[in-house]
Amino acid sequence: MPEVIFNGPAGRLEGRLHPSKNRKAPIALILHPHPRFGGTMNNEIIYHLYYMFARRGFTVLRFNFRGVGRSQGTFDHGVGELSDAAAALDWVQTFHSEAPGVWIAGFSFGAWIGMQLLMRRPEVEGFISIAPPANLYDFSFLAPCPSSGLITHGGMDKVVPHKDVQALVDKLKTQKGIVIDQEIIPGANHFFKEETDQLINVCANYLDKRIGFDPSQLEEITENDDSSDSAIQL
Repeated sequence: MPEVIFNGPAGRLEGRLHPSKNRKAPIALILHPHPRFGGTMNNEIIYHLYYMFARRGFTVLRFNFRGVGRSQGTFDHGVGELSDAAAALDWVQTFHSEAPGVWIAGFSFGAWIGMQLLMRRPEVEGFISIAPPANLYDFSFLAPCPSSGLITHGGMDKVVPHKDVQALVDKLKTQKGIVIDQEIIPGANHFFKEETDQLINVCANYLDKRIGFDPSQLEEITENDDSSDSAIQL
């Protein structure tokens, strides 16, 4: 997949782009875990989400938040990272202007950033939020949540306890006009160690259902071996 460098609010941002051959394909933006705990765009879950969307014909962008990899700037406790995500979406939309909609997928810290972004962008039609850190960050901005989506987390998550994610899901499910799907991966911890395949299958099945996609039509895409990252990624 093409390496890309584009301008962000604090300097250049590094990313990977999969441009769809279809000018009217939707866009997917993939947001990585916490930079202070080793999170990068090459996190295993982010990597597989990227190709999951690409095989379904999306134009997909994943990128490093400020201060990560070759992205310029320094960690900004979520404020600057939200601006980075908005700039990334703006950038991909400049050359893919006919996209009918946008999906956002994020893992942990990236889920928090992604759900803030969807509040600001009416073109977002769906989201996938993996292990949203509802005990660590305030999600009260989702009032109301403008898009339907999937929230999935591990049944053995010790970083973000089940009760906190459940409280978030229960609150969102009371809102009218959207549908929140919830999937708990039994036995999975916060990092989905040894459960990544099951997690991606859950996400893929949800996406296929939402967009009416036939899995037998998956595109053949050769993956780059850029997923290795041994650091703990939150």
